[in-house]
Amino acid sequence: MAALASAGVPDEVEVTIVTLSFAATDSERLLAVLSKYVVLSRQQPGCRNIDLTRSVTEPDRYVVIEKWDSPESQRAHFDSPEMVEMAEACSGIIAERPVIDLLEGLSAHDLA
Repeated sequence: MAALASAGVPDEVEVTIVTLSFAATDSERLLAVLSKYVVLSRQQPGCRNIDLTRSVTEPDRYVVIEKWDSPESQRAHFDSPEMVEMAEACSGIIAERPVIDLLEGLSAHDLA
């Protein structure tokens, strides 16, 4: 690890994870909205990855899983035009407000 740090690679990587869970009343329209949001948001500064998933046990529930380089880049994204556009487009096609959770990434090293 010391060799990596001396080469400019940090010893630890900070990852901020966010999940957004949506209960659809119109799955087809919600899927279109969330797909556009994911594609555009992946290009944002600090974005490591964003995945769109659907629940197997509750087929009308969609979950977006986002990974960000830092809490700051994640917070900046929440004020982005992509997030605002997605939120506005969800009006009338979800059963309730999305459930948003902020998670801390752990590695096997953290658990040792």
